[in-house]
Amino acid sequence: MPGSVMSVFSEPDDFEAALGEEGCLGLLITGRGLFRARLTQIALHRLRLSAAEEQLSRIGFIVVPADMVLMWFPIGGAPSPVWGGVGMRAGEIMIVGPGQRLHARTAGPCRWGAIWLPVEELIRYGRALTGAPFGVPSGAQYRRPAPANGTHLHHLHAAAIRMAQIRPQALVDAEAAHGLEQQLIHALIKCLPAGMEDKRVTATDRCQDILSRFEDLLKAQPNRNLHMAEICAALSVSDHLLRSLCLEHLGLGPTAYIRVRRMSLARRDLWRGNHGVASVSGAARRHGFHDGGRFAASYRELFGELPSVTLRRSLRAGTADLARRRMHLPV
Repeated sequence: MPGSVMSVFSEPDDFEAALGEEGCLGLLITGRGLFRARLTQIALHRLRLSAAEEQLSRIGFIVVPADMVLMWFPIGGAPSPVWGGVGMRAGEIMIVGPGQRLHARTAGPCRWGAIWLPVEELIRYGRALTGAPFGVPSGAQYRRPAPANGTHLHHLHAAAIRMAQIRPQALVDAEAAHGLEQQLIHALIKCLPAGMEDKRVTATDRCQDILSRFEDLLKAQPNRNLHMAEICAALSVSDHLLRSLCLEHLGLGPTAYIRVRRMSLARRDLWRGNHGVASVSGAARRHGFHDGGRFAASYRELFGELPSVTLRRSLRAGTADLARRRMHLPV
């Protein structure tokens, strides 16, 4: 059934969870300061749309399901993200084919829009509208549609987002949702004709595979401070290759990336009270930080507050939640 959800976030973990529907398997905030983000998501009969506004730079690990295609584009004049190690240029859109796994990073405040469509539906509509066989991108590509076609798609997407924000009940109407969806699909197909100027993301399948396995390795051992020699042996790559790939795709060397990742996991434990963490020192030790003073200083520089403040806010939030439940109030 068509519908929409609008959310405002002050915690990266909550934003990451919401982005799970947008194909984001992992989100690492790299910008300094307090986190703020806003996300609007729309589900139509076949299409899914979303629009987001983020305030801090971050690295996202994007995984597209085997039966879906993702179209992504920046909104406004903010610097565009780097997908697969290649930065976007003005007027381009990003097409990510089914089953692709790659990183997308931003360098500061960012606004973006996305459209998801099942592969079978894209092929069916593409064939019907063009009268010819319609291929689905197999990898990740930047494409530059004709200006009029790109502008039309952006306007339709923006109109749908405004409708969700101002008159969300209109999207529940099956006829209105169907009409909007048909216009969006037509506009999308016009942005994907054969022979248009495009360029494939420069990362080879092997490079994407190495970085995907790097993410899998870190996820499998989240609390260990893995050393470069150990990582390279597990991935069967050289130290030089891993460093160059991380710098190109993540904007950080592997050691720095792992450190920020462990810091973020420590923050998650403090905020959520994971694994019985009841102290800052406990969270720090659990994620391999044994110098409490250095941990607190680095934590404050990255997240804009001391770890003790995060823990106190978590305890206050838990107490308020318990009080609401006792009074039978909505959380």
